[in-house]
Amino acid sequence: MRFARGVAMLLLLLPLVSSCHAFRGATAKSCHGPQPYQKAQTVPPLKIPPGLDGPDTTNALRLPTLNEPGPPPRKGNQPCLDEPPPFKVTQPAKTPQA
Repeated sequence: MRFARGVAMLLLLLPLVSSCHAFRGATAKSCHGPQPYQKAQTVPPLKIPPGLDGPDTTNALRLPTLNEPGPPPRKGNQPCLDEPPPFKVTQPAKTPQA
């Protein structure tokens, strides 16, 4: 009897812990709100105390400054940019055979 009760509880709790996606709305996209990376700021370069050698920065990644505005915000029904666009190949019109 205890085993059956445990299995029943497991079957009741399994949908709750299996996925949170089922409880989100179809239009609820996490990319439409502010993202943590949007608050990132550039830090000043490393200051080396006198008498010490600086690190080798010959292979350091140099990020260019962006002078362009960002893309417009996405609307609630538009997909996130990390989702691929719908893919549909249009078939060319067949020419009539003579």
